[in-house]
Amino acid sequence: MRRREFITLVVGGTAVAWPIVARAQHSALPVIGLIHSGSAPQNIHTIGGFHDGLGETGYVAGQNVTIEYRWADGQFDRLPALAADLVRRGVTALAAFAPPTAVATKSATATIPIVFFIGGDPVKLGLVASFSRPGGNITGIGGLTIDLVPKRLELLRELVPKADSIAFLVNSSNPTAETQIQSMQEATRALGLRLHVYRATSEHEVNSAFGEISQMQGGLLVVGADSFFISLRDKIVALAAHHVIPTTYETRESVVAGGLMSYAPNFRDAYRQAGVYVGRILKGERPADLPILQPTKFELVINLKTAKTLGLDVPLSLQQRADEIIE
Repeated sequence: MRRREFITLVVGGTAVAWPIVARAQHSALPVIGLIHSGSAPQNIHTIGGFHDGLGETGYVAGQNVTIEYRWADGQFDRLPALAADLVRRGVTALAAFAPPTAVATKSATATIPIVFFIGGDPVKLGLVASFSRPGGNITGIGGLTIDLVPKRLELLRELVPKADSIAFLVNSSNPTAETQIQSMQEATRALGLRLHVYRATSEHEVNSAFGEISQMQGGLLVVGADSFFISLRDKIVALAAHHVIPTTYETRESVVAGGLMSYAPNFRDAYRQAGVYVGRILKGERPADLPILQPTKFELVINLKTAKTLGLDVPLSLQQRADEIIE
C-alpha cells in the first residue's frame, strides 16, 4: 500500500493537513530541525515554499531527508528550549524563522549549520558579520520586512488620505521591536502624522490595545511585523472589523482572511530560498560561504470587500498597482 502524500500534524490539539511526510523513521537520513516562532496552522502555505526549495536541490522529506518541527506558537520564551532540544538530538542542519527564533538558535549551537529567514537586519541583530560574508555556522534571508513598515503606512494613507493619527501595534518581546518603532516614528514625522504606539505580548494585551485604538477618531492601524501577530491573524482581523479600523498587515493571508491590505515580500518565495540554502548545505556547502540573500518578490494585496465595509473607495491608481485584488 502506497504512503499517502498528506499527513495530519497535530499541534496544540489542532489537526493540520501537512503536504508531505515529514517524520519518516529513517535514521540514516539527514535530519533538518525546523524551528518557528509562530504556529503550524498559520504557516502551512509558507512552509510549503521551504519544501519547494529543498526539492530544487533534490531533497524530499520522507524520502531522502527527515524534518523535525518545533513551533513556539508565539511564545518567544519557549524558543531557547526548543532550539536546545533540536541541538541535543544532533540534527544535521537547522532552519529558523523570525528574528527571535534565529537569535535563540544561534545561541544554542556554534557548530550545526543554521539557515534563517528574518524580517530584520541580521548584522544589527548580531547573527552574522556581514551580508556578503556571514561567517560562522549561520546564513539565510533577511533585511527588508521591517524596512517595509513605512511603505505599508504610505499605502494605507493613500487609501485614507484624511487620516491624521496612526496606531502602531508592536510586540515588545520581539528583538526588532525598537527598530520597528523608530522606523514608524521617522515615517509618521515625515508625513506630519501623530503616532500612537501600542505594545502587546499576549492575547489579552492585544484586546486591550484595540479597545484603546478604537477611541482614536479617524485613525489608522499598522500591525507590526511579528509571528505572534500572525498566529492571532483571525482574531486581529476580526477586532479591526468590529472596531471599524482601517488596518494594514504584514502578510497577504491576513487580507485573504478579511483584512484590508498588506504589503510585504512574497513569504512563500523567501521560505523557498531558505529551503534551497538548506539543501545546498546538506550537499556540503558551508554557511559561511553563502551570502545573506534579500527577498526579491513583493506583493500589494487589497481586499475590496473589506474596503467597502469600512466605507472606503480604493483609488483606481492603487488598484492598478496591486498584485492581488480580493473582491
